[in-house]
Amino acid sequence: MEENQITSLLSTLLIVFSVILVFLVFIYIIVLMKNRKVNNTEKTNKDNKKEKSSKKTSSQSSSIYDFMEFEDIQDNMIIQKENFKYIMVVECQGVNYDLMSGLEKNGVEEGFLQFLNTLRHPVQLYVQTRTVNLENSINNYKSKISEIESDLFKKRQEYMAIKDNPDIPAAQKQKAFYALVKQNNLYEYGLDIVEDTEKMSLNKNILSKRYYVVIPYYPSDLGDNKFDQAEIKNIAFSELYTRAQAVIRTLSGCEVKGKILNSKELIELLYVAYNRDHEEDFNIDRAIQAQYDKIYSTSEDVYQKRIMELDKRIEEKAIERAREKVEEAKTDLEKEAKRKEAEMDQLINELTKVVLENNKKYLGDDLVDKAVEKVEKESKQAKKTGKKEANNNEKEEKSRTRRTSSSK
Repeated sequence: MEENQITSLLSTLLIVFSVILVFLVFIYIIVLMKNRKVNNTEKTNKDNKKEKSSKKTSSQSSSIYDFMEFEDIQDNMIIQKENFKYIMVVECQGVNYDLMSGLEKNGVEEGFLQFLNTLRHPVQLYVQTRTVNLENSINNYKSKISEIESDLFKKRQEYMAIKDNPDIPAAQKQKAFYALVKQNNLYEYGLDIVEDTEKMSLNKNILSKRYYVVIPYYPSDLGDNKFDQAEIKNIAFSELYTRAQAVIRTLSGCEVKGKILNSKELIELLYVAYNRDHEEDFNIDRAIQAQYDKIYSTSEDVYQKRIMELDKRIEEKAIERAREKVEEAKTDLEKEAKRKEAEMDQLINELTKVVLENNKKYLGDDLVDKAVEKVEKESKQAKKTGKKEANNNEKEEKSRTRRTSSSK
């Protein structure tokens, strides 16, 4: 009866525990699902934030060309927005009208009148005032002076070689001396020119005027056409080139020379027009090399930079800690090896006793007991000698440290 009661009690407890376990598993599953939902929502929020930030930065990144009235410069032409208009520019060399005689002035006026009468398309006269930049001239002068200096050195060497030679006639020596003096005077004159030009370049009030004839072409003049963009550009180039040559030819009647600006010269023309205040400080070549045609920010977000730095630091710390743990593992293995090496005799003795005990029925009890007794004596003796050696080693180590400290 008592056994039945105990069995029923144990079965009841088992049922209760199983119900509790099922309930805990159910709660665990619910909590796990909630955590997954929270993680998914956080992930989606982060992704949305990243997308918003990328959209924001992309909207802030804009090229300076978006603020200009032209779209591109190709084939010596300025192309305006949406290919609305193509422009070619003719640069004209001015003439000094005030120094001409009356007949020459009349000839210029008649030539200009003929130019106006022959126009069959609209043009624009554009005058651009520029600060004279003498940097290129100074660099050219300095390169020439270096060449003159090298020639001067050669002539000086030639004259010194024949100066004291009695076999060379005096006329040849005098000729070499005159050549040396002439080259030396040329060198000094070049240095004076560079110095005066550098002083002149410091004066920012030296200005020059350049005269241009702007010739436009409108693709809308073609009417309803089915030309593609490349064909329209070719037609525009042909028409503009014909008009520009006609302008140059008619302007030559009033002694005005002209030439068509190439693409690089057009870029310089527009650069000076849009950067009047800084044109003398940053010329077009420096501006192109420095990529001043972009006005967008390339810097990263400060928190993104911080996250990158933290990731880098975490990686460095993890590598450092891994090295430390490897060294610790090496030292643990080394300690274990030393411990086994130090306790090798004791382990051998313990294993010897086990072997003897296992073979007692073959060897006999008396013989095994005597052998075990001898093994125990030898192990005790080995322990005593090991302790003495350890004490001696410790004393030697202490004395060694004392000597090194006293020597320091």
